[in-house]
Amino acid sequence: MFEHCESWRVVINIEDQYSIWPTSKEIPPGWREEGKAGTKDECLAHIKEVWVDMRPRSLKEQMDTKQLESEVA
Repeated sequence: MFEHCESWRVVINIEDQYSIWPTSKEIPPGWREEGKAGTKDECLAHIKEVWVDMRPRSLKEQMDTKQLESEVA
């Protein structure tokens, strides 16, 4: 689909999930620019470095809440 693109950017959604998107295209709804741009390989390497917890934000928050509740009980 975007194989011809040379310049990419890292995008992130509200669930803290990462992806890459061509700089020549408008970022789709629900995503925002993360700050890194470059080649496809550079952007993928950046994601591999920063996305260390693959759980969606909502799951992390739910698990944190349960952890706090168990510590109080």
